[in-house]
Amino acid sequence: MLTYQDLTGPEQRVWDACATGATVDLRTGGDPAEDDPTGGAAWGDERTVRAEAIATALLGADGPVGPVRVLHLIGARVTGRLDLRGLTAAGELRLEGCHFEEQVVLRDATLRSTSLSGCRIPGLDGWLLKVDGNLFFEQSVLDGRLTLTRAHITGELRLSGARLTATELLDVGEPDPARAPGVWALWAGGLVMDGGCFARKGFHARGGLRLVGARFNGGLFMERARIDNPGGDALTGDDLSASTLVLAGGFTAVGSIRLPGAAIRSRLSLDTAVLDGSGAVALDGKRLTAGDLQLTPAATPDGAVDLQDAQTAVLHDNARSWPADTRLDGFAYTSLQSDAAAPEPVAHRLAWLASLPGYSPQPYEQLAAWYRKIGHDDDARRVLLEKQRRRRRTLGLPGRLWGRLLDATVGYGYRPWQAVLWLGGLALLGTLVFRHGAPLQVKPGEGIPFNPLVYTLDLLIPIGGLGQRTAWYWTGARQWFGYSLTALGWLLTTAVLAGISRTLNRA
Repeated sequence: MLTYQDLTGPEQRVWDACATGATVDLRTGGDPAEDDPTGGAAWGDERTVRAEAIATALLGADGPVGPVRVLHLIGARVTGRLDLRGLTAAGELRLEGCHFEEQVVLRDATLRSTSLSGCRIPGLDGWLLKVDGNLFFEQSVLDGRLTLTRAHITGELRLSGARLTATELLDVGEPDPARAPGVWALWAGGLVMDGGCFARKGFHARGGLRLVGARFNGGLFMERARIDNPGGDALTGDDLSASTLVLAGGFTAVGSIRLPGAAIRSRLSLDTAVLDGSGAVALDGKRLTAGDLQLTPAATPDGAVDLQDAQTAVLHDNARSWPADTRLDGFAYTSLQSDAAAPEPVAHRLAWLASLPGYSPQPYEQLAAWYRKIGHDDDARRVLLEKQRRRRRTLGLPGRLWGRLLDATVGYGYRPWQAVLWLGGLALLGTLVFRHGAPLQVKPGEGIPFNPLVYTLDLLIPIGGLGQRTAWYWTGARQWFGYSLTALGWLLTTAVLAGISRTLNRA
């Protein structure tokens, strides 16, 4: 470890200020461009502090005034590697507007509140880092991966305005991540956040964010953020849990958003977001659970939206929510809220389900259950009728023909009044046909008088009898017409019984 006598002038100022928490500001205070940390490699000795000196002071070495409370340094060029792996800091670390020449290593370190705001850092390794307080990277530029795998932060993590670039992009010298897909700017699987994580207002990641199994107990907020990882995953959050997840307010993802098995206790918002999956998967939410899902993007997602087996209490959507490749098999919701402009809401919803690839009964059953819940039984029956029509297209020729008969006669049991129309129409036609001409009596001089309407009904109703068809008969064309009415009566009765059976089975 360094001693006080080993320190340069700027380093002695840092040590002297540690015990009182005073700020050491090495900026020129003139032209802002001269204090921009991106050009910090050119700063002279008067603004240079060795990483070893910072580590020694932070870890509790006594300076002339006493033990460290806060190390607050602004505008320094930090040479060497700031390596605190496995160590416990004695005080808080606040570095602002600093230029780091090498990667910062905080692997398995235990720190108090730490701020590296407005800095230029060639990557940070925070594997198993523990922070008792806040961790800030606001407005910083990290030219290398930020690793927070299995880190635990009791306070807030602030990344608003920060710019992260994946290590792989730097290694290949490739300015365009479209030609180096599948790389990671943030590697934070298993991260535990007791407070909120804020990556708002200009946060930009070139490379994906890997948050597999991360826990955001205070929520993850990414309004107006942008992630560029075309051809790969913009955000991977398998089994992520959060109180709130906000990817909204102009949030843009070039690459897939993957949240399979994620659990969002309150709100998952994609309001006015731009989801560009480049024709692949824009949103993978299989087995996702959310209290409130706001799927109201600024434009129709470029790529598939997969919500198979997902669950939400309230689904908010609009006319731009659903791309051509939408997968909803097993998706369950309790309430639907839509701002989609549709002259007839049911027609809009049926068009939504009709666009789904292939046939699956569950989305229709789910929508019908929603309409029944709010008391719109007619709408529920209409949805279930469309389900049967969609199913019919998957059957063979006999099944399709029988389905058309059920549809035309009783609407698959959801429109039994159609049978009454058919019966009334055939009864009228038969009455008109049988009122002209002279029928023959089975037993001349015996039986009830002939009535064309009752005779027609007697032919149409195959069960029981009204006494007309056993007392009278026709020959010629009317005889064959009567046979046709009898056959139609059997078909109509069979269809009615099938429809009633289908309705009773659903009940």
